[in-house]
Amino acid sequence: MSNVTVIGTQWGDEGKGKIVDWLASRADIVVRFQGGHNAGHTLVVGDQVYKLSLLPSGLVRGKIGVIGNGVVVDPEALLSEIDRVSAQGLNVTPETLWVADNVPLILPIHVATDRAREAARGDRKIGTTGRGIGPAYEDKVARRAIRLCDLAEPETLDWKLDELLLHHNTLLAGLGAQTFTKQALLDHLAALTPRVLPYACSVWERLDEARRAGRRILFEGAQAVMLDVDHGTYPFVTSSNTVAAVAASGSGVGPGTVGFVLGIAKAYTTRVGEGPFPSELFDEDGRRLGERGHEFGTVTGRARRCGWFDAALVRRAAKVGGVNGIALTKLDVLDGFEEVRICVGYELHGQALTSFPSAPAAQARVRPVFESMPGWQETTQGARSWADLPAQAIKYIRRIEELIEAPVTLLSTSPERDDTILMRDPFED
Repeated sequence: MSNVTVIGTQWGDEGKGKIVDWLASRADIVVRFQGGHNAGHTLVVGDQVYKLSLLPSGLVRGKIGVIGNGVVVDPEALLSEIDRVSAQGLNVTPETLWVADNVPLILPIHVATDRAREAARGDRKIGTTGRGIGPAYEDKVARRAIRLCDLAEPETLDWKLDELLLHHNTLLAGLGAQTFTKQALLDHLAALTPRVLPYACSVWERLDEARRAGRRILFEGAQAVMLDVDHGTYPFVTSSNTVAAVAASGSGVGPGTVGFVLGIAKAYTTRVGEGPFPSELFDEDGRRLGERGHEFGTVTGRARRCGWFDAALVRRAAKVGGVNGIALTKLDVLDGFEEVRICVGYELHGQALTSFPSAPAAQARVRPVFESMPGWQETTQGARSWADLPAQAIKYIRRIEELIEAPVTLLSTSPERDDTILMRDPFED
């Protein structure tokens, strides 16, 4: 038996929520280990649609959900999400949801700083969600973060807020934005503390006990490798590391606990917000992918940019992310295309490149090199076995495996949780 870590291998929105939900039936505990409430997972269960941003997807399966220390938590957003899913019938209590007591908190001042800086960037904006994620991570590294455990110590909170205000109010004033008072932040936290503090616990200790007891742990990544602050399309990235290695440091377990790494990839490519996107389509095919795939951000509501599958990008993500197998999602969106294309590499100034460059100017100038394949007219939607797939769809999958140098071990053919084809159970690896 093995634990499993799920990460995205593109720019997010690959359908991780459904895959984690599906795998959670085999797990005992589901752990979020990085990111904030800028990540969005949509889960479809019968006639219920759950939209999660902070809560681990396993809660929908009645599993224990964990928010690890690598996450930044907006306590107001967390409580709002708990209220929303509770109204849908989920049981979310301090017994079913464990939040690391050392998670950094996102406060209204972080949101204000995030939005003011993004507005000041003008044409060079990054495309943040404006939810304070980046400034909260900056405060963590600068050792001035307010952490969940601080809410239990008024004297600690008092002097930490002084330091926080000194930094952020200086920035806000310089950007011409409204500043904050200590009392405003104290009042904000005082209203939330009685409800959020009961969820705080030593997550690392509980996970160690679970590991020793042989319980299966599923680590749930947010965003994706190409949004990783080190390995993604910098500076158009998120503010945390998104690779599987962070599952250990972001939840307080040893690296051997990470287990089988399952990378999620959409059968085409999408991106929300700014940044380079070599295989992006601006034609009827791109519009068709967006409409058929219902490509709108779960958190932002923004339309996703759509393009053909970028195998060179996913190959890099698989190697950097330590991926053992790929879960390919939304294959059914390609049904009916006369031709499907795969980006197999890039060109820059006439020179062939096998991987995406790191420098921003080079990223903006690369051109995709495509390989074309016949499409298929038969439907793959709802297929639940390999035998149900059209021959040309199988050829498409096999070609992707060759190009990304990783096996497709799981296939999703619709948003429904049971429309899934399993070739290799990661928990049995």
